[in-house]
Amino acid sequence: MAGPESVGWPAPAKLNLFLHVCARRADGYHELQTVFQLLDHGDELDFVPRGDGAIRRSAGPEAVPPEEDLVVRAARLLQAQAGIRQGVDIRVRKRLPLGGGLGGGSSDAATTLVALNALWGAELSTEELATLGLRLGADVPVFVRGESAFAEGVGERLQPLALPEQWFLVIAPAVSVSTAEVFTAPELTRDTPRIKIPPLEFHRCRNDCEPVVRTRYPPVARALDWLSSHAPARLTGTGGCVFAPFAARARAEAVLATLPAGWQGFVARGLQRSPLRARLAVERVRKDNWGVAKR
Repeated sequence: MAGPESVGWPAPAKLNLFLHVCARRADGYHELQTVFQLLDHGDELDFVPRGDGAIRRSAGPEAVPPEEDLVVRAARLLQAQAGIRQGVDIRVRKRLPLGGGLGGGSSDAATTLVALNALWGAELSTEELATLGLRLGADVPVFVRGESAFAEGVGERLQPLALPEQWFLVIAPAVSVSTAEVFTAPELTRDTPRIKIPPLEFHRCRNDCEPVVRTRYPPVARALDWLSSHAPARLTGTGGCVFAPFAARARAEAVLATLPAGWQGFVARGLQRSPLRARLAVERVRKDNWGVAKR
C-alpha cells in the first residue's frame, strides 16, 4: 500500500568555490579539484507514492522532457536496485536555472534518491545511494552526502570541509552553458598543479573553465565584469552563473539591488550541512507516526 504524500523536500544549490582541471583521463573525463559550497537556496520536490509501480514526473521544467529528467532516472534506478514495487509521482518546483552551474539537476536527483529511499523503505546506506548517484552524474554524490566538501577525481572523492560563514550574491545570465562544450574545448587548460588540503589558499585558486566560458558566452563575461567591480567574482562550475562572497547579508543584498535591468540574481547563505538532512529526519518521525496511526 502506498504511503501519504510527502512535500517540501529541499534540493539545494551548490557553488564551486574554485575548479581546477588537472588532467584528461583515458576515458575522456577529467581529473578535477574543487570545493563544493552548499547554499540555503534551491529547488523543492514533492513525492506522492503510488501502488502500481509507475514513476511519473507530474510537474517540472518544460525544457526537460520527463523521460530525460534526472529525477525520473534516479527514481527508476533506485526502484530497480532495491527491488521496489511501489511507484511515485514527482513534482519539481524549479528555482535554479538550467545550465547555470549550480547543480540543480544533480541536486534534484540526489533528493529523489534520499527521499524515496526513506518513503519506499529501501534502506540503502548513504554510501550506497552516493554510488548510485554517481551513475547519474559526477555532482550527485556531494548532494547525497549533504556536506560542503573538497572534491577530487571527477568530483566523487569527497572530504568534508569546514568553510567560513559567508553570504553569496549569485547572478544568472540568460544563457544555458553546455558542460560538454566547455570540457571538450581545445583551449581549456588541463594541467593545473594539484593542491593539498589543508591548507587551502582560495586567492591562489581559480576556475579553469572561466576563460573558455567568457569567450564563448559574452553575457557571462559581462556579468563577471560587473560583479567584479563590487567583490571578487568567479564562475561556478562550467557556468553560466557567477558569484561573489560577502561577509554580511546586507552588503550582498545592497549590491543585488543595483543589478542592471533585465538581469536575474539572488542572495544565499553558505551552508556546512544540507537542509536535506534535516528534512530526512522530519520524514522519519512523520513516517513512524503514520505507521503508529495505521496500527
